[in-house]
Amino acid sequence: MTEPIKVLLADDENLIRTALAMMLSLEDDMVVVAETESGEEAVRVAAELVPDVAVLDLQMAGIDGIEAAHRIVESVPGCACIIVTSHGRPGYLKKALTAGVRGFLPKTTSATTLAEVVRSVHAGGRYVDPSLAAEAIGAGDSPLTPREADVLEYAADGASIDQIAARAHLSAGTTRNYLSSAVTKLGAVNRHEAAATARRQGWI
Repeated sequence: MTEPIKVLLADDENLIRTALAMMLSLEDDMVVVAETESGEEAVRVAAELVPDVAVLDLQMAGIDGIEAAHRIVESVPGCACIIVTSHGRPGYLKKALTAGVRGFLPKTTSATTLAEVVRSVHAGGRYVDPSLAAEAIGAGDSPLTPREADVLEYAADGASIDQIAARAHLSAGTTRNYLSSAVTKLGAVNRHEAAATARRQGWI
């Protein structure tokens, strides 16, 4: 009998991670060997358990899913990484593929599709959500990190620093630093102009 596909899940939203684990556990040919809440933990656990597939949230505290995937691919070459995201920013797709990610899809994906993608990447294939792929073709590379894009997205409606910090679960000081970096990268006058530019480019 063929060994089940060993899957590692990483998502800092407990409800979503638990739901993904339950869905994949219903598949006869898969077993969830670990669940983690951060990118750092995912990298550490992957090195210990050597999963076949790692399903990683794009946005997590600490290192993001793309960086976690890059480190996992380096330390566990046989592990195929899939990025799932609630914000399908096309600018990150190329970064993810460059990092060695083999699957990229939104969290709105059905359980059936996710299971199929897990099987596909485990077999050596690749999968990119068609709508994200189409958007990526029309968008240039994003110079923003996922966290910079987060705070800019929260700033787009004119929110204050404290409001943005609360939404992003960051301190006000850290939020200012991310916003300042994003404004500089985009050559904007202020965070509102930076947010408008990023949205126009498809980066948030």
